[in-house]
Formats: sequence, structure tokens, C-alpha cells
Amino acid sequence: MARMSAEERRESVIRAATTEFARGGYYGTSTEAIAKRVGVSQPYLFRLFPGKKALFLEVAKRCVDDTIRTFEEAVEGLEGEEALHAMANAYTKLIADSPERLLMQMQMYVAVGAAEQAGDHELGEEVRAGWMRLWDTVHLPLGADTGETTTFLAYGMLINCLVAMGFPPEHRVWEGLYPEARLKGRLEK
Repeated sequence: MARMSAEERRESVIRAATTEFARGGYYGTSTEAIAKRVGVSQPYLFRLFPGKKALFLEVAKRCVDDTIRTFEEAVEGLEGEEALHAMANAYTKLIADSPERLLMQMQMYVAVGAAEQAGDHELGEEVRAGWMRLWDTVHLPLGADTGETTTFLAYGMLINCLVAMGFPPEHRVWEGLYPEARLKGRLEK
């Protein structure tokens, strides 16, 4: 078996950290658990990332980047309502197929709130910058309409909450969402 390159090892650490942070959050996840999951020592982990916060921020950035890429691919050549429905469909597929991404998003917001309360503003600054990149990504395809962008992102956050709480796709809470945003059949695995 060939040895992993440093970049491959770094990627495996990011994947492992995504899973661990998604489950336990920033404060409830140890670097020891991440190192164990990926099969490296903690000192090696700290050669790749200077600390837990740097690793969490990299995972958070990756989570946002993946969502942005999902939206960009979905709207290629589309505008307005067609773009809205394409992004909604792509996003619901993303979180249905990769629930750890949804949980990581939720953990990002919790970590920022807790860090801000403790006087640590670095997490918040980074996560808010990612949110603004996400905002900008959906804003133009929706006609650069602030109301449309706000509504779209609000629906996304509602979907995040409903899925995270485990509401089944046939539950009445999904009835008010546009059809592409419903998870009917997507969570049944």
C-alpha cells in the first residue's frame, strides 16, 4: 500500500474533523478523537494545523465552500425563479446525501455564539465572512433582490432546523415550502 502524501493526509484529517465536529461541536470534540479517527498522532495533527481552532475554521470554510459550489453548479445559465428552484433542489439533495454537512453548519453557528459570549471573536469573523460569500453567491442569480435572497436563505435555515430535528418528509411542517425544498423521499435510506 502506498503512503499518503501530506496533502492526502491533510484531506483525511479534514474529513475526519468534519465528522467529529458535526457530531460533537467545537467545544465537545477533542483533537485526540480526530487524530484517532484518521489514524495519526496528535503531534502529527498539530503539524498540519496549528491548533483546534485552525482545524475547525478550515472545516467550516470547507463546509461553506461546498455549499457555494453546490449553488454555483445548480444555477449555471439560470436566473430568477429557475435559479431559486435549482438551488433549493441542489441544497436539499446535498444535506440529504451528506447529513454531516448539515450538522457541521449547525455546529458552526453554535460555536460562534459560544465563542462570542466568551469574548473570542475570531470564529465569528471567519464564519460571518463565509456567510457573506454564501449570500453573494445566491444574491445575483436571484436578480440581486435583497428580499428574494433573504427569503431563500431563511427557507434554507428553516430546512436546516427541520432536518436537524428529524421531522420526517411527510410531516405537515414541510407543506409551506416550495416543492424543490421538500425532502420527500430524500431522507428515506
